[in-house]
Amino acid sequence: MTTATPPATTDAARWSPRLWGTLVVLCAALFLDALDVSMVGVALPSIRTDLHLSTASLQWVVSGYVLGYGGLLLLGGRAADLLGRRRVFLTALAVFAVASLLGGLVDDGGLLIATRFVKGVAAAFTAPAGLSIITTTFPEGHERNRALSIYTTCGASGFSLGLVLSGLLTEVGWRWTFLMPFPLALAALAVGSRLIPRQARPERDGRGYDLAGAVTATGGLLLLVYTVTQAQGAGWGSTRTVLSLVLVAALFAAFVAIEQRTAHPLVRLGILRNGLVARANLGALACFGAYVGFQFVATLYLQSLLGWSALQMALAFLPAGVLVAASATKMGTLVDRYGTTRLMLVGFPAALLGYANFLRIGAHGDYLTVILPSMVLLGVHFALVFPSLNIQATSGVADEEQGLASGLVNTAFQVGGATVLAVVTAVVTAGATSGGAGAGAHAQLGGYRNALAVVTGVALIGLLVTATGALLDRRRAARIGYPVPDYAVPAGAAPTGVPSAGDLSDQVTAPERR
Repeated sequence: MTTATPPATTDAARWSPRLWGTLVVLCAALFLDALDVSMVGVALPSIRTDLHLSTASLQWVVSGYVLGYGGLLLLGGRAADLLGRRRVFLTALAVFAVASLLGGLVDDGGLLIATRFVKGVAAAFTAPAGLSIITTTFPEGHERNRALSIYTTCGASGFSLGLVLSGLLTEVGWRWTFLMPFPLALAALAVGSRLIPRQARPERDGRGYDLAGAVTATGGLLLLVYTVTQAQGAGWGSTRTVLSLVLVAALFAAFVAIEQRTAHPLVRLGILRNGLVARANLGALACFGAYVGFQFVATLYLQSLLGWSALQMALAFLPAGVLVAASATKMGTLVDRYGTTRLMLVGFPAALLGYANFLRIGAHGDYLTVILPSMVLLGVHFALVFPSLNIQATSGVADEEQGLASGLVNTAFQVGGATVLAVVTAVVTAGATSGGAGAGAHAQLGGYRNALAVVTGVALIGLLVTATGALLDRRRAARIGYPVPDYAVPAGAAPTGVPSAGDLSDQVTAPERR
């Protein structure tokens, strides 16, 4: 076996200060997006008390953001391709900043939910635009792997550390969890407007906006997220839920039919013939879906059953966040050496062990043997898997479709999170009520363990997708006579026809793009 060392000319240490500054701005925006997803959870009890919200209204403080974010990501990614990535990114970041300020100042629950929805919509445009700026600025190979590793671990850190910050800020006042992103977003906007390179307006080349595809895709995603978030209250078997799911299926079927027939599709379905892209999106569903479900169960267990404070619970999650943050500058080297698939074949088993270990929870919290090991394993999982999924999702994709690829994988993350969270919530509720009114802590534990079993199963699906893809790559490589790469070959170092992202996949060449 031979190994390859990235050329010195591609070392990230040689990036110009302007290039580093651009990357920092993009990382800051993704950090804020992720932070906003996780920070609000710990503050919900204080918000309910202060604004006198019902439980049904309170869940919309979370669901409003998810609805805007998950429902409009595809449109956000395509807008970045057609309108210009810099323009879309900066405009959406400005909207995010204003909505953050308003969210911390309003005294009405309805207005708070509205600002959350607007922030979700803004994030749906900043996330794919920012990711596609990176993938079109850094050439595929060592430089892009390093940049994406730093970028994506910043996002994972924001999600992990959001709980810690929320615990600290909620002790001062819940409004600070909404106000804190405002100055950070404003600073990123000011610096980004100076550093992010200006681009000429993209050539349309006769490309249309595919309004019919945009309406059906966005409508289907919005309705899917809405249905999933409301299914627990309405009932999964209720007429409303069933009819909504039927309408979702009809909208997606119409979308596929439109995309197959239109000359300028919103989503070119052929992009999913790229094996890396397809597997990355399935992996994103499993990775984020499992973690969001786990975070929900762990929060209920630590706060509701064990009686921990918001700050104590946040500190329990701290080891995972620290591991993810510490890996930011190291992941590019690991991807270059081992490839994304190998890292995920380590990362997903780490998640399985972490979730399975948490199944041992009892009526009295065992931090040293149950909680801490699980958090460390989940930190390893996120550090290895989250950057790898984003790198895979944009591999072998033409520059003019990087926004589309970025929108697809971000949509997969959000839809996975919303769907698994709804299922886990239903399982927790069913378990808690099955023992009768007097079952108490025992019934709660039963519900939590059942939900954790679901979470573990979702993580297992992610591992199976990755392992199956690795096996198919090996067989395909043997069939065409090339060895399976053991590391990510730096850009330009691979022979013609050999993938350079550490995995052998169905790369879609220009003549095959339709």
